[in-house]
Amino acid sequence: MKRIVIVGGGYAGVLTAKKLAKKFKKDPSTSVTLIDKNPFHTMLTELHEVAAGRVEEDNIRISFQKIFAGRRVHFVQDFVEAVDRQEKKVLGRNGTYDYDYLVMAAGSRPAYFSIPGAEEYSLPLWSYEDAVRLREHILDCFRRAAAATNQQERSRLLTFHIVGAGLTGVEMAGELAEYVPVLCERFEIDRAEVSIRNVDLVARPVPTLPEKLSAKIQRRLEKMGVQMLLNTRVVAVGADYIDLKVADQVHRQATGTVIWVAGIEAAQVTQKVGTTVTSGERGRLVTDQYLRSSDDESLFVAGDNIHYIPAGASEAVPRMVENCEQSAALIAHNIYVSVTGQGRLKAYKPTFHGVMVSLGGRYGVARVGWPGFMVNLPSFLAMFTKHFINIVYFAQVLGWNKIFSYLKHEFFTIRHQRSFVGGHLSNRTPSFLLVPLRLWLGGVWLFEGIMKIVGGWLRSPQLTGFFGGANAWYASLLGKAVDGVNTATKAAAADAVTAASVMAAPVADALTAATEAVAPVADAVAAATGVAAPVADAVAAATGALPEAMASAGTVLLNWDIFGVIKMLFVSGKPVLESTIADYAFKLDIPLLNWFINNYVLPYDWVQMLMQTFVVAAEILIGLALIGGLLTTPATALSLALLFMFTSTTGLYLSSFWMIFAAIALLWGAGSIFGLDYYVTPLLKKGWKRLGWVRRLYIYHD
Repeated sequence: MKRIVIVGGGYAGVLTAKKLAKKFKKDPSTSVTLIDKNPFHTMLTELHEVAAGRVEEDNIRISFQKIFAGRRVHFVQDFVEAVDRQEKKVLGRNGTYDYDYLVMAAGSRPAYFSIPGAEEYSLPLWSYEDAVRLREHILDCFRRAAAATNQQERSRLLTFHIVGAGLTGVEMAGELAEYVPVLCERFEIDRAEVSIRNVDLVARPVPTLPEKLSAKIQRRLEKMGVQMLLNTRVVAVGADYIDLKVADQVHRQATGTVIWVAGIEAAQVTQKVGTTVTSGERGRLVTDQYLRSSDDESLFVAGDNIHYIPAGASEAVPRMVENCEQSAALIAHNIYVSVTGQGRLKAYKPTFHGVMVSLGGRYGVARVGWPGFMVNLPSFLAMFTKHFINIVYFAQVLGWNKIFSYLKHEFFTIRHQRSFVGGHLSNRTPSFLLVPLRLWLGGVWLFEGIMKIVGGWLRSPQLTGFFGGANAWYASLLGKAVDGVNTATKAAAADAVTAASVMAAPVADALTAATEAVAPVADAVAAATGVAAPVADAVAAATGALPEAMASAGTVLLNWDIFGVIKMLFVSGKPVLESTIADYAFKLDIPLLNWFINNYVLPYDWVQMLMQTFVVAAEILIGLALIGGLLTTPATALSLALLFMFTSTTGLYLSSFWMIFAAIALLWGAGSIFGLDYYVTPLLKKGWKRLGWVRRLYIYHD
């Protein structure tokens, strides 16, 4: 039995564990154990959003139990205090864990640089607990300030110092500046009373970025009301003050909050291990090109704990999520090779694709690309890229479940327009207002299904006339359009229509056989699909009434062929000035679909009957489901599928387009209000989540 132990459940630790579990999926002789002090993984890059009240704390916390569900990863909640490399044991407070291969992915902790009072009196932002504590502290400051009668105390409580103008520092400053107006309105405090100061010894914010982007960051923060105190050293922090040194002058400023994001160093356990192997700056462990400790081939180092200078680089790999992701993949591969002897070890050649900085939920800057080719993105694209990268990471960690949760927190429930798309996606309409729409849509679907039965859809094949009639009508309109443009004779246009609608010839016979009269069937089709006029015109064309069909052909407004893959048709059965909304029809003409229907559906009566039965059953079931509020999400999804099918075969009148938009509006959870889904959905979700393959693929949401 080979034992692989991973210390730390951050970005690098989680991804390493998942990739190892996949590689050793069919090898029961190898175990993978991950140890972390918390029962959850924390999104460290999103801490500022929770601290400043933009998203709920659940958004940055992901249960290890969910992450590793259905995988051969043993999670242990314990606080690791040391590692005995000689005995190959990880020493925790609750137990001892033997290993053959150890992965140090313990992450980092705040660095206070021996500044008096900094660790004791400031609030760090480097863990889930830090973010929650800071959020409550900020709220408490405003709450106490609103009740303070002493102006000096009130001013102190409303003064915030953020120490550090790196990535985390400016993101926290921007988030807080965006949050302050919300709190001011809530507690009836004038915004001018609140002071936010970003302090750092550097000459410009985020100095790792080009000067142009640093300047943009500074301008944006100052516009948001943040005072930038650069080239300023923090020399001491007290319970109610901070001492700042500019040049040779030390100034004491009263403050209610000092947020410490001035730098990080390796976690304490990593630094302890570093006393027994070669270590680099701030406690990081020096590795070889395979990310093994330079002194111990059984000790691999991941993420922030790595001190490795790639070939051609002048500095060690940066502490960033992309480094965690790439190092995790490499370590999983190299451990697999070391255990099995299969393959060859790979050298670490990281390729970083840029940096994204958000200054609140509405504005960001980004520099992305490839080594040697980097571009700066405008704010909207920068924020879009940031969220996209997060979603890509979530897809690796917790799949759909976390992606859905992220979208919900970041966009669908956001308040005070704290998003780069504003509040446009945030749900505000009470769900019970959708109940009448759900009942009406369900009633229409039920009616259409019944009318198809009346029209003979369950008795004889009808699709030849159904599709052919519509095609003949569109062909007649297109023939008239060509006639108008090319000034051809009416006879030539008639020939074009006849050639284009050969399949429409048996329409009259098919309709008569189904109902013994053409008119009733045309009405039934009208009820079912909204394409009565095409069928009626096709019947006229098929029975020798071509001149009349041509006379009433109407107008072609759009005939757009997109690379021969799809054609968009938008027509009216009448001249434009005489048309109502019921006269306009839209069709997606898809050659591949037409080929399939002509070759595999229409030639076989049994296939037509199978499709007709499916459509009738689907319409009736959709109608009943929506009326009862049962399984409304799959019902509305099927509704959209049917409407797309109608649009791409016979076309759809604009007067029926409301059904598409109604289905979209009802797509998510419409049955949970005055419907059976209120009772059924929780039971189904509970049972669904218990399935092993569902948990393993994360195809559920909480």
